[in-house]
Amino acid sequence: MNDEKSCKSRVDKKAGHSISRALWLSIGMICLVLGAIGIVLPILPTTPFLLASAACFCKSSPKMYKWLLNNKWFGEYIKNYKEGRGLTLKTKITALSVLWITIGVSTVFFLGRLLPPPLVLPLQIAMVSVAVAVSIYLLRLPTFKKGTLETPAK
Repeated sequence: MNDEKSCKSRVDKKAGHSISRALWLSIGMICLVLGAIGIVLPILPTTPFLLASAACFCKSSPKMYKWLLNNKWFGEYIKNYKEGRGLTLKTKITALSVLWITIGVSTVFFLGRLLPPPLVLPLQIAMVSVAVAVSIYLLRLPTFKKGTLETPAK
């Protein structure tokens, strides 16, 4: 992929920031584990975690980024997204379901217990706004059917 070089150059420019690189690498590994769990556990979305992992590895380790893109289990998810094929219907449904369930539970059950009353409504509005924006983004992505290699018309 073209951007392997751009990821490497980003890391080279920040060669002195080892703490930052270690943090990005750690976050990338956590996202990778969550994405791997999502492959076998239907309630956890795979693609968003793998995309986050790729972004983190791009900022921290070109070697891990290249490994992820070429991995036989994970690479397909990222390549489909990056090549404009989009996400599978299952991935979209799972991601939207998890998104709205967690936002709903958080806004209804937790915010009122964790925050002072004047902050609850503004934070609920902010969380729902972010969920709406992410939902619109996910729904606008092309729906990729496994087994087809066609790139959708733009």
